[in-house]
Amino acid sequence: MKEKAPLLEMRNITKDFSGNIVLKDVSFSIEPGEILGLVGENGAGKTTLMKILFGMTVIHETGGYGGEILLNGKPVMYSSPLEALDDGIGMVHQEFSLLPGFTATENILLNRESTKYNFVTELFGDRMRTLDRVEMKERAEKAIEKIGVKLDEQTLVSEMPVGHKQFTEIARELEKSNVKLLVLDEPTAVLTESEAEILLHSMRRLSNEGIAIIFISHRLQECKDITDKILVLRDGCIIQEKATSEISVKEIAQAMVGREIKASLRDEARDIHKPLLNIKNLWVDMPGETVRDITLDINEGEILGIGGLAGQGKLGIPNGVMGLYNSGGEVLLKGEPIPLNNPLYALNSKMAFVSEDRREVGLLLDEPIDWNIAFSAMQVQNRFLKPVFGGLVKLRDEKAMEEVADHYIETLEIKCMSSKQKAKELSGGNQQKVCLAKAFTLEPEVLFVSEPTRGIDVGAKKIVLDTLKRYNREKGTTIVIVSSELEELRSISDRIAIVDDGKVVGILPATEPSTAFGLLMLGTVNNGEAAK
Repeated sequence: MKEKAPLLEMRNITKDFSGNIVLKDVSFSIEPGEILGLVGENGAGKTTLMKILFGMTVIHETGGYGGEILLNGKPVMYSSPLEALDDGIGMVHQEFSLLPGFTATENILLNRESTKYNFVTELFGDRMRTLDRVEMKERAEKAIEKIGVKLDEQTLVSEMPVGHKQFTEIARELEKSNVKLLVLDEPTAVLTESEAEILLHSMRRLSNEGIAIIFISHRLQECKDITDKILVLRDGCIIQEKATSEISVKEIAQAMVGREIKASLRDEARDIHKPLLNIKNLWVDMPGETVRDITLDINEGEILGIGGLAGQGKLGIPNGVMGLYNSGGEVLLKGEPIPLNNPLYALNSKMAFVSEDRREVGLLLDEPIDWNIAFSAMQVQNRFLKPVFGGLVKLRDEKAMEEVADHYIETLEIKCMSSKQKAKELSGGNQQKVCLAKAFTLEPEVLFVSEPTRGIDVGAKKIVLDTLKRYNREKGTTIVIVSSELEELRSISDRIAIVDDGKVVGILPATEPSTAFGLLMLGTVNNGEAAK
């Protein structure tokens, strides 16, 4: 009896970009209802492999690929994502592709809206049918229900916290009736731990319904908890393929990076009490973030962590202080007031910010790496410029820009072809490193960093956190790090402030047990007891 073919089989897939080989002879298969964990360092080839499967335009524009793809045993070669969608393959990309001015319902049903008959249809045909809002609402509710999350289907995407945007993306794929295979590229990177648990539970439910899932994640414990099989990519090659039950998280990490990964431990508690930055009664009008009345004192030379659940205000603090969103209150640096709603003044005051939104805020995507790293220092501090014609004109100092870029490419281990490679061509994790390099180049006294390791692998995460600690120790830079990952904050911070309902509900030494911070997040501890 002939064996039934796998749902999906990718055979001997090879791909290069301008002679740079990113995938070498990659082969794997996945069965209906199976959850495959696809892991690897940033730049290992994971996303490129999925773009090949999904028929993305960038693959065809760069010479196509080698190898073959079989769906239910039949060869397929998609020339566009629409063809993959028609065959029941859905993909939630690492970067959002939602329309900000549309509601969750409108995004979930985009190009598949429900319509209804009206009398004008008799005269001008089906193109004059109107939207059936009631049916659309019901369809969106059912798709959201499959995830098991509380999400208002009438909320505008522009007003959603980042976690809800991710759930909207996933609901859009699940609403398609013929979905057989779902590719999730870093779906939990923007989610809190509680939101991630909801998603993992819904993944298992979908698996039980026969939907296969390719789960790309740098959160290795999640991969261990939810997947049936682990596929490890390194430098474009399959290094390991094992049943999840036969491999440990430590073994996965070592296979990914080709070396042993040691935990980044925080140094012993330091005695740092000299005030540097004082935030008083700060409010910020940032969509999806509740910042009502933040009062916070930051000491010179410390690393202060800011944590809390999604939407409670932690991300709004640096965005408000640095002037990216309308805000009010008082900010003092060394006792001198810093005007709010003025990003240039904040930068001129030796403050810098690495945003959680690297693509929209952090990068000039169509410009090369060296230009990205030097740009802010050039604009704010007149660096990387050289005078000509007796100083009448200043031109870019290309050599100095290249030197500083090469320094950070080496320091942060940015995977690229050269400092002249465009930022948009880098993997998400390497784009994040470029954002950090740009901030370091400003040589700030105070550095705000939001979600610095979001979407990057275990090896790159250690590099980023170690680099932040080194800059803090060697240059005396005061760092305020905002993160959804409590253990990340505990590994790097001196103190951790927890934000809930737009206010700081407590500040504890990072040496306190994680349960103490968890109680603060849940609002079960008095502020007076927790603030230290």
